[in-house]
Amino acid sequence: MDWLELAVTVSTMAVEAVAELFYKAGCSGVVIEDVNLLRRYIESGAWDYHDFILPEESDTAAVIGYFASDERLAERKERLEEDLRALLEFFPGLVIRLKEGNVREEDWATAWKTYFKPVKVGDRIVIKPTWEDYAGNEAELIIQLDPGMAFGTGTHPTTSLCIRALERSVSPGRLVYDIGTGSGVLAIAAALLGAQVKAVDLDPVAVKVAKENTELNGLIDRIEVKLGDLAQVLAGPADLVVANIIADVIIILAEDLERVLKPGGICLASGIISGRRQDVEQALQAKGLTVERVDEQDGWVLIQARRLADAPLSGQA
Repeated sequence: MDWLELAVTVSTMAVEAVAELFYKAGCSGVVIEDVNLLRRYIESGAWDYHDFILPEESDTAAVIGYFASDERLAERKERLEEDLRALLEFFPGLVIRLKEGNVREEDWATAWKTYFKPVKVGDRIVIKPTWEDYAGNEAELIIQLDPGMAFGTGTHPTTSLCIRALERSVSPGRLVYDIGTGSGVLAIAAALLGAQVKAVDLDPVAVKVAKENTELNGLIDRIEVKLGDLAQVLAGPADLVVANIIADVIIILAEDLERVLKPGGICLASGIISGRRQDVEQALQAKGLTVERVDEQDGWVLIQARRLADAPLSGQA
């Protein structure tokens, strides 16, 4: 399949907002080219090795999205363009420039690999692409990952927020649901921490990639990956639900948390831009969850909420 690449150049202050517009329009994957973020990764030492020159700082960044060239392409492109125009009405100084081009699937699947290096995300978890070498220590839990065409390398703030939250929340023997698993990186992290995991995604490509990565890490006995949405393929209750998607989808998923989350269970909701934090918190609270903690990184938010310990399971009096 061929893909349409749409690249939007914006002020760095608007990167998160524009990225969310891509996902709302039905984008299959987003890449953010922000030289300032790249500089922070290099200077922080998160990458143990890199072979490119430290870039100059910039006040603009590129948000690049990929849309499948199918019967819905025109509809998705039109929605994105309308949303970008609406954003410019409120923030005329965003300097949005849009360009497009066609990309072959094999090019998209391999071209970005130069920039994906081993990175330590939490206190223990290291994400290592399959084509890179990494000498870790006994305390580290190493995820071998090949994202292929699926979203999720672990380097995006939303994913790293989730991994750090899993490190402090998952204990051996717990049941974890990973909603919108993408490459399977969060499911694998939870399993390495001792959980039994059920992962779901609406994208057949993501399900295929997640299954491959599960097998690559030797975790097929701890992770079950299914195609479909939460309501269709998962029957609760779980000890923990992690959803790294976008705010609007998490608000919809909140309707199902009563059914799939045990009393006292934890929901980790991420993929949320800071401006949508209150909307998601209100949706979770409306379903009987208490917000325990909020973490933020580079304009993205993770909300940790807990279902009341004495709440009845769905269907019980």
